[in-house]
This record gives sequence, structure tokens and C-alpha cells, in this order.
Amino acid sequence: LVASYYVGGDTAKFFVAGRTLPLPIVVMTLASQCIDANAVLGNADLSYWYHFYDGAVLPIGLGLSLILNGLFLAKPINEMKLLTLPDLYARKYGRLTEVLGSLICTASFIALLAGNLVGCGKILAYLYPTVPLKAGIVTSGLVMLLYTAAGGLVSVAYSDCAQAMFGLLGVAVCALWAAHHGNKAPPDSIGFPGYTYPDTFGQRVCDKYDGVPCENDAAKCCYNTEKWCPSDDNCRADNGAYWWKGGDARIFDSVNEQGGNQMLNPHSLTPFPNAILFNWATVFILAFGNLAALDFQARCMAAKTAKIAQIGCLMAGILGIMVATPFALMGGVARYYYGPDSMHAEFEADTCHRAIDFPTCAQWIPDKQAVLRVLTKVAPNVIGAWTLIGIVAASMSTSDGAILAMSTVASHNLFANLPRFLPKHFDADLVTTKNKLTLTRFFGIPCTVAAILIACYKADTTGYLLVVAFDIVLAGCVVPIFGACYCKTPSPTAGLAAMVGGSLLRIILEFSLPKDGMLIAPFGGDEFLDYGRPKSSLYPTFFDVPEADKWSRDSDQCEQSRLEDWTGLDSMLAPAFSLVCFLVVHFLEKFGGVTLVSSWLVKPVPEELDDDFLPKKADESIPEPPSTPVKPKAPAVLPKADEEAAAEP
Repeated sequence: LVASYYVGGDTAKFFVAGRTLPLPIVVMTLASQCIDANAVLGNADLSYWYHFYDGAVLPIGLGLSLILNGLFLAKPINEMKLLTLPDLYARKYGRLTEVLGSLICTASFIALLAGNLVGCGKILAYLYPTVPLKAGIVTSGLVMLLYTAAGGLVSVAYSDCAQAMFGLLGVAVCALWAAHHGNKAPPDSIGFPGYTYPDTFGQRVCDKYDGVPCENDAAKCCYNTEKWCPSDDNCRADNGAYWWKGGDARIFDSVNEQGGNQMLNPHSLTPFPNAILFNWATVFILAFGNLAALDFQARCMAAKTAKIAQIGCLMAGILGIMVATPFALMGGVARYYYGPDSMHAEFEADTCHRAIDFPTCAQWIPDKQAVLRVLTKVAPNVIGAWTLIGIVAASMSTSDGAILAMSTVASHNLFANLPRFLPKHFDADLVTTKNKLTLTRFFGIPCTVAAILIACYKADTTGYLLVVAFDIVLAGCVVPIFGACYCKTPSPTAGLAAMVGGSLLRIILEFSLPKDGMLIAPFGGDEFLDYGRPKSSLYPTFFDVPEADKWSRDSDQCEQSRLEDWTGLDSMLAPAFSLVCFLVVHFLEKFGGVTLVSSWLVKPVPEELDDDFLPKKADESIPEPPSTPVKPKAPAVLPKADEEAAAEP
């Protein structure tokens, strides 16, 4: 309400907070984007479902994007005095590129908003079991829409500051607790009666659990039933899921006896597959795709000075990486209490796998609420509550920024362009300074509804939609931004070619590259085989039974196909092709004397022809393309310079 009174009818105050944001507000409002439900809850969920870096790549990529933005883009974008990122496309490449960029960026942010709504809805549904997940998603969306529409970026930025401080502290405290928690990752399995340890007497695992000679082979070390399970009501045992040395602790403690880091060695997680290609692609997508984020750049435009925008990005990026990355350790804690060796574990019975030596019941089914259960049942009450409230607060911070960015672009860059593209069907004064704020608030409704629908459709995922969001814009929207900032007079056709070429190639590769949905590239080794259908009813090799009763991993008792999913390669090839398109067309037009497209659609829009770039004149009208016979409205008397400007398309 306070922000609504402050904004009044001023579009600059609504869209970019009057370009008055000081450094602390810029830092907090940017850093909050690294600790929302996508980046934090998705981080812990992916770390729990897979391994540490599968989740940690999310905040690492987001933090790197802020650092890159501070180094290369924040200063020129702030100095251009834009209202939206698509204004940059209009300023440098013309109206057609502006509209295409607006459509792509809006689609991207619908996915981003949907991901945060999934996270918030998931928390609400867990805390209040009577509330269905989809109802939680709808409620979250409506709440965020209401207070965003009231005060624009003023309400967004200053509420972000409080939300970010609370969220950052909560996430940091929780990560610190996870790092020093006694059970921060599943260790070697203690096993059960008849379980054989992976080493022998005098070695680590056997001695750790005081193993005894096995009944069928005295040279092997087995579970000490007398010590650990003297009776049914006094028995310490687990599922024997980690029969190899180290368990998951070798990953989360960085003690990997297989040799190599998860981000450098595809076989570092053996006997499990490593999504190393997709993880590197995720870092690349978030680091560079986020440079075309509407909300990030809106905050840079709203910074009081270019220096504040630069420093704010750098500080926020470092802060986000330092706070949010360690939160991936929560995945290890969740695996200890709700992982494959826990009493809560569930397995798909009709599965087998040679690499993990299970003839049946090989595939573990993760608990989708595991991280939330740890926060509410294992962590101290204060830390758990603080973290959950902080995640919701940070998600509201990202979501309100996304709603504002989308609705602003929809009214300012899409709806306002209808008279230019369809002059026979829309009046030139369709959007004016008097109705622009009303239209912007209205367009927040369909954008939010679209995000709610997608969130309800993908209600069982967190983190995934974050990658999708910036994958959309990375393909074609990022290269034109660098061209606009670092080419003195970039070819307008080059910007259009880069946007269209990169986006089209991304769509083509999406459907042409082999993808089985598992996100694992086809490296060699049994760990990169998919689960098969069991053909054997014999025991795994780590059971203390006669050899004749054990299955053989080398024989054809588990038919498995190799995993093959090249997801991530397409995301890296598309922007590279976009860059090639830009360079080829730019040099052809600038140095080859070739004009590929000659139209008002690719004519850069001068600052003075857009009613929001500079201080506005009382009755300034929207210019029309040259083919339109209707003259633009103008005051009876104008200075000559303004009269010429108003007549240009």
C-alpha cells in the first residue's frame, strides 16, 4: 500500500523504482534470486535424489551469472536508461527483434515463476496436509500477484530486501548445521544377518563393525549378529544398500576412493552414473542464460548509478554462491535419514542392475518430501522453521520480480506495439502514459495464470523449471545483448538473425538429439546402464550363501540398455550458432556492403521516439510505420526537432 501511494501514476517509478535503488537494496534484491525455492529447495532435492553437485550446480550457475553481469553488462545497461530488457533490442535492432525477444523472455519467466510456485506450493501442502499441492500453488501465485501489482518494483525491491536478509541467514544457518551434523551422509552399510562386507579382516569396514568370519567362507568378513542383532527388539541393521566402500559419505565428504571429482571424472560416482555433461550444461545455462533475465536486468536499470549496479551484481553473486551452495549438504543428511539404507526406503521390485549387484529390487524410489521431513523432524525446530520461512520469502522475492517483469514487457513491449504492426486494427493511442500502469497490472493476471497452470502440470519437480527457464533465453537472446553493449553500431539484421537462428537450432536439436529422459550421457561402464528387468531369483554376491545360490553379474541375467541422453549439448550449441549468425551477418552488412533486410522492422528506434526512454512530453503519440497513411497525433505547436521526431517511424 505504501509503495502504491509512492508510485502514483509514474511509469518510471513502477517499472524501475525511479532509478533510485541504493547499493544495499540492489545487493539484497539480486542475492535473493539465488536462494528461492528453485535454487535452494531444488538444490537440496537434487542433491538428495542424486549427489552433491547435481544440486550445487544451481546456485553456482546463478551466482556466476551475477558476477558475469557485473563484469560485462550491468554498467552499459544502467547507462542506457531502459525500462525493460526488450527496450535494448528495440534501441539497437528494431521493433521486430524487440517483439521476438519479448515473447521469448516472457516464456522463459513463466517457467521461472512456475518453478517457484511449485516450491512454495510443496511447502504449504507439506505443512498443512489438508491443503492439496495444487491449491498451495494457486494460493502462492495469487498472493504474489496482489502485492506485486500494487507498488511495482518499489514494493518488489524493498520487500525483497527484508525477505533476502531473512532467507540468506536462514539458509546459511541450516547449511552450517548440515555441515556439522553427526550424520551428514550415509556411511558404509552395517548390513544384516548374512551380509558380507566389501573388505576383509584388518581393513576399514570390517573392523569398523567388528565383523566375524562368514559361515560359507571363513576368509570373508560378515555381519556380527551376536553384537548388532541379538534379538528382534534389539537389532541394529540396514538394507545393505551401500555394499561398496564409503557409501554416500565418500561423495559428501569429498573422500572418493574411485578417484576424481564429480565435476571432472564421469566415473567418480561408480557404481552410480554421473550426469557430468548435464551438470556442466546447467552451470553454463544459468551463468549465461540468466544474463537475459528480465528481473536481474530490471534491478540493474533501477540502481541509482552504474557503479552501484556493477558492485551490487558482484557482491550478490559472491554472497549467493557462498550461502546457497553449501545447502546441497542437506541432500546428504536427507539421504542418511530417508535414503536407500534407511528404514523408510522403498525399492522398485521388478528391477535389476549389474553395477550395484542387485538381481532384484535394484531401483531406489526417493521420498519427494525427504528434505522437508529433515527440516521439520530432524533439524532443531528454530533452524527448520527459519529455513522454510526463508525459502518461501526468497521465492516470493523471485516470483514478484518475475510477475512484474512479465507484465511490464507484455504491456510496454508487446501490447504497445500492436498499432505499429497492425495499424488498421488498433488505434495509435492504444497505450498511453495514462493507461500503461493499469494495463501492466492487468497483464500480470494472464502471466501468473499461465505459470500456475505449468506449475500444476509439473508439480512434482523442483529445480528443473529453473534450468528450462534460462535455457529458453540462452539460445537466442544473450548474444544480441553483448552485441548491443559492445558493438558501437551493431547490424540490426545481425541481432535478428542471432535471435532467430539460435532459437530455431535449439528447437531442432531438442527433437533430433537422442534423449531417453535420464539426463545421462552414454559413457562406458556398467554404471551407465539403465535398470533392467530381472531374470534371476538368486542372491546378490554380498550375501553369505553358497556360491551356487549367488547370481552372476557377468552372465545374461539382467538385460540392460545403455543410457543415452544428450540433454545439455543442445543448450551449448544453440548460443554458439547464434554467435556465428551475428558475426557473419554483422560483417556482411558493415564491411561487405550487403543489405540483407531493408525495412522499418529492423530499423533501430532512437531514444527520443520512445515515450519512456526520456522525460515525456504532454501529448506525445506513438509513431507509426511509413506505410500508414494516418498521421500521428501531436500538439498544435511543437519545436521543429520534436516535430521531425514525432513523424519518424
